Amino acid sequence: MGDYPIKSTRNPVELMDQIYGPALQHPELRDELYCQIMKQLTNNNNGLSVERGWQLLWLCCGLFPPSQALLKHTQRFLESRPREPLSAACLKRFQGMLRMEARTMAPHHVEVDAIQQNSSQIFHKVHFPDNTAEIYEVTSTTRIRDLCRSIASNLMLSSADGYSLFVKTTNKVVSMNEQQYFFDNLKELTDVPKKGKKTKEVTPAAVPYLVLFMRKLWFNVIPGKDLKADLMFHFPQELPKYLRGYHSLEKEDLIALAGLLFRVRVDADRSQFVMIPKMMKELVPADQHKIITYNKQAGITVDEAKVRFLKIISAWPTFGCAFFEVKQTSDRFYPNLITISISKQGVSLIDPKTKEVLVMHPFSKITNWSSGSTYFHMNIGNLGYKMDDLLNSYVNMYLHERTLPRTQQTLDLPCRNDSSKLQCNILKQFTFSKSNATPPP
Repeated sequence: MGDYPIKSTRNPVELMDQIYGPALQHPELRDELYCQIMKQLTNNNNGLSVERGWQLLWLCCGLFPPSQALLKHTQRFLESRPREPLSAACLKRFQGMLRMEARTMAPHHVEVDAIQQNSSQIFHKVHFPDNTAEIYEVTSTTRIRDLCRSIASNLMLSSADGYSLFVKTTNKVVSMNEQQYFFDNLKELTDVPKKGKKTKEVTPAAVPYLVLFMRKLWFNVIPGKDLKADLMFHFPQELPKYLRGYHSLEKEDLIALAGLLFRVRVDADRSQFVMIPKMMKELVPADQHKIITYNKQAGITVDEAKVRFLKIISAWPTFGCAFFEVKQTSDRFYPNLITISISKQGVSLIDPKTKEVLVMHPFSKITNWSSGSTYFHMNIGNLGYKMDDLLNSYVNMYLHERTLPRTQQTLDLPCRNDSSKLQCNILKQFTFSKSNATPPP
């Protein structure tokens, strides 16, 4: 709290981990933490220390409540200091936490950045597949499923079903767990593993990330039914898969789709015909065929062209599939390189050259699967976690949406004095550095 000087400036988020981490792991330490903060706020004439103490208390009230023995004392402490700028916000968080489960992770840097600015409101940017983004208010106890519903409602989508939040880091995109608190799951996915250091302590580098909102499950997707969803999610998510050649299609569809995509690209500007690459002659008929197709679509808007594109590909069995290019070594009758697709029907193995479906396993026949950092039933590189997540999500929706008549059966998955002293010492040495953090992505 700035009471005692320290040799070097410490990273605020790292200090939060040290202050709140032990109490999150050992509930018996939570009262000790509340007591230490309130004690140091009592009869404290150091203005900076008091300000930081209330910031710590604000964070604490959004992580876990004290025990029943300390409950009334804590509430009385908050109610008796109405002139403090954060007292009302602390009391609101404190009372709200009494009805909720405790957090599992120390405060995320977005929470810390907000309270460093003495703001009790927390905002986070959410990105969409059409390259737009919006800012949403998120509390310390907002669950991911509730944020998804809020985003869907704000965008006026017909339904929030099938959509999910994702975290994109430098090397992967991971779906967030809708049951968890937003900041708990975000911290789990973006925290840098800390290595043990016997000598000089080094501040861990922040992991750059984006929070994405996308369609994850493709149930009851009918192009043209929800125009906002078609333009913001369905078209920009399906176009890359089409261009990568994952679908099997007839030449007539290829020509029609090429014309539609050209309409999307240039709208009504005929001078842009010179942009048609020469190499396209090897993939579709001569350029005049594309121009004929383009002329047939005269008068339609870019948005209408996108919807027509979706209506054509929605008739294909691979519409809405998630594709994974993998190497298999277990079956000599299959190519070494295959494509695995996961859709609302089940899991398919596809020959990437011929686009022939080698085998299709419906969800009703899938009884078990396993995955790790480098495998998913077979050696497939590092995509196992995404396939495992999609399977879990589709199977859960498959059962919960009454697709199957069967009822799903689910398996629901100590205080030491030295720890207390350590927390006390950290609190006394706690100091916020000047915030140079940029807004969240």
